Amino acid sequence: MTTKRATNFHNVFTIPHQINTLARLNKKVIYDILFRSVSETLLEFGENELGGKIGFIAILHTWDQKLAEHIHLHCIVSAGALSADKKRWISSPHPDFLFSVKALSRVFRGKFLDYLKKTNTKGELIFAGKSLEFKTKYGFKALIDSLYKEEWIVYSKKPFAGPKKVLDYLGRYTFRTAISNDRIKDVKEANVTFTYRDRRDSNRKKEATLCADEFIRRFLLHVLPGSFTRIRHFGFVSNRNRKVNISCLKRLLGVSGDTGEKLEQSLEELMLKLTGKDISKCPHCRIGTMTVCYLIPRLSVGMVRNSCEPELIDTS
Repeated sequence: MTTKRATNFHNVFTIPHQINTLARLNKKVIYDILFRSVSETLLEFGENELGGKIGFIAILHTWDQKLAEHIHLHCIVSAGALSADKKRWISSPHPDFLFSVKALSRVFRGKFLDYLKKTNTKGELIFAGKSLEFKTKYGFKALIDSLYKEEWIVYSKKPFAGPKKVLDYLGRYTFRTAISNDRIKDVKEANVTFTYRDRRDSNRKKEATLCADEFIRRFLLHVLPGSFTRIRHFGFVSNRNRKVNISCLKRLLGVSGDTGEKLEQSLEELMLKLTGKDISKCPHCRIGTMTVCYLIPRLSVGMVRNSCEPELIDTS
């Protein structure tokens, strides 16, 4: 019996919870540092260990099953690399993993903390509330020193065996918010009850109840900065050279360049195909069809807030 070879690997990069208080007031800065340090780490490992350029998609998640802060990137990484001269496809020598997670975690930690220190030196970090303890030179140094002493978590999940599995995962996972409607089981007497998976208890499904204020507070922790891109492409699938690289890879791997006629699909059709959910149907009765009555225009930042200093809010 032959095992189907992986086409993509799945790595998860997590930052320690000590950074959470700082991230609440510096979401864009911290999330950008996370994307940059992870992408540079993976690309360097691809060059050094495979001898070419890998391709991967990185997806930002900031929550755990109970809506608490858990900032991490899911990375769908190619099971090989494109050589610099674009004449060879270099397959991963390992069937079950791409790179050592221990080595990845240490390089990732070094890059992230280096960028964090440089950002602080430039005065680009905001401190308020609980994060004020890091504002002084010695307080920030103590934070950095404690983070260097920790082993950062990079988790290697089960690899994807075939493009269909990758597309299925992306369809289900990339458009998630912190919690879906079907997980909310009850709302009464100013309390919200919802289901969650307990990772520490064999992934059992359980229920948790929070007061409405705490539920809303936790949910709002995961609202992204305006126009922030939470799904990004790197390596040979980066936006700049993706078309040329994909054509080259099809030729090298003997895949037909003819993908058939491209059909224009609406958002509703695309979601139905990727997730199996018909978003045009009423979420309650599943019979009535929802129609667009009015489009609310997007407000620019200048229309929402004037040029004064932004209000500092610490949700801790």
